[in-house]
Amino acid sequence: MKSKKKRKSYKTVNRSPGTVYYRGKKQSTVTDIDIINYSKEDYQKIETQNVEDAFHFKGTNQVTWINVNGLNNTTEIEKLGLHYGLHPLTLEDIVNTTHRPKLDEFDNYLFVILKMLYIKEENELVYEQVSMVIGEDYVLTFQEADGDVFDDLRERISSGKGRVRSLGSDYLMYAIIDAVVDHYLTVIEAFGDKIEDIEDRVFESDSDNNQTANTIQGLKREILKIRRSVLPLREVINLLDKLESSLIEEKTHNYLRDLYDHIVQVNESIEVYREMIWSLLDMYMTIISNKMNEVMKVLTIMATIFIPLTFIAGIYGMNFDNMPELHYKYSYHILIGVMILIFFLMIAYFRKKKWL
Repeated sequence: MKSKKKRKSYKTVNRSPGTVYYRGKKQSTVTDIDIINYSKEDYQKIETQNVEDAFHFKGTNQVTWINVNGLNNTTEIEKLGLHYGLHPLTLEDIVNTTHRPKLDEFDNYLFVILKMLYIKEENELVYEQVSMVIGEDYVLTFQEADGDVFDDLRERISSGKGRVRSLGSDYLMYAIIDAVVDHYLTVIEAFGDKIEDIEDRVFESDSDNNQTANTIQGLKREILKIRRSVLPLREVINLLDKLESSLIEEKTHNYLRDLYDHIVQVNESIEVYREMIWSLLDMYMTIISNKMNEVMKVLTIMATIFIPLTFIAGIYGMNFDNMPELHYKYSYHILIGVMILIFFLMIAYFRKKKWL
């Protein structure tokens, strides 16, 4: 007897608004904090596990980027939020990793949530939420665990390359989002390679197996998950560009408009690959159906050939005494010859009709 499949249990805990409660899968024993404090002339980097080490950088007339890895230690998040004057709802959203990308504007800071996608060495696609707080001279970013797409940006800041060191926190915000969007393109390119590989497998002779069908279904689920993560960011960037805030300088809007073009390109590529997967699934089902039709055609032709032969054998297999042919000396040989002649005539007819 088959065991019944267990149903998922969905429980909703009604907590008061502003409650800092971690909702996520990645657990960290400690909270790692990376602090980068810079100006055009100066650069300083600190790695610590004590959130209070980040407090004295506020109000230094330099840009400070504080990156927090590990969201399950909510006490440390609350300490940092209290020091920078973050709204309780902002802290609640930071530790809730199920949010879709969004933008919130407050009196003294902007709050942005986006989804970071990147591929690990073993070709595993990683989804992670990044929360970002943009103030007058600081940017706070919050991640669930170590590992991100900002290594090139950190290198540019440390070496003084590019414009980051000479511009403010709003440009740092742009650079962080730009790094995330650039990796979207990398992920989409790798996804396109997967589709090409499975497309080749569909046309192989052994493509009518469950593995191919399961792979296509997996690609379909994956592209939908990518779409849910990426699509809302287009509206967030559009809102940032149109936002009239003293925290974003006018020249930064030019970069945001260019970033908007990039995210539109990413979304268009996602839609193209989404349609390709659906077409690939239809193509796979069509190929399987055609192969089944070929099998049925062969079986039908075989049955059609044997119908007249069975009819003749049935007539002369009846137990009647008054059948002169049964007593003729060469009746068996004549009957076999007629059957063979009918067989070859039907084969010739099927070939003429191009059914074989």
